[in-house]
Amino acid sequence: MKLEHLKQKVVPLRHFIYRLGIYGLFSIGLILFSVALGMMGYYYFGEISWLDSFYMACMILTGMGPVTEMASSSAKIFSSLYALYSGVAFLSITAVFFAPIIHRLLHILHVENDDIEN
Repeated sequence: MKLEHLKQKVVPLRHFIYRLGIYGLFSIGLILFSVALGMMGYYYFGEISWLDSFYMACMILTGMGPVTEMASSSAKIFSSLYALYSGVAFLSITAVFFAPIIHRLLHILHVENDDIEN
C-alpha cells in the first residue's frame, strides 16, 4: 500500500483505480472484522439473537446508537468498550478508504504548482 513520493509523477488512472480497489477491499475487511467482533460480543454477553446482534453491532459501529437495552453488567461493559472501539474504528476505516483519493488530489495540486514555478 505504498503511495508515490512527492517528486514522482502522478500514477496513471488505471493504477489509481487498482489502488482504490485495494484500499476499498482493506476497508471492507476492517468493517467485516468489526461487525463480527460486535456480533460475537452481543450474542455472548448480551444474550440476544444473531440477527439482533448484527443489527446492534452495525448501529453502534456507524454511530447511530444502541437499539437494545443491555441487562447484565458484563453486557453493559462489553457494549461500552465496543462503542469506544467503534468510534476509533469508524474514523480509521474512513481515513483508510479516502487516503488514496486525498493523496492523489494533493499530489496533482503539488505537481501543477511545481510546473508553474519552473
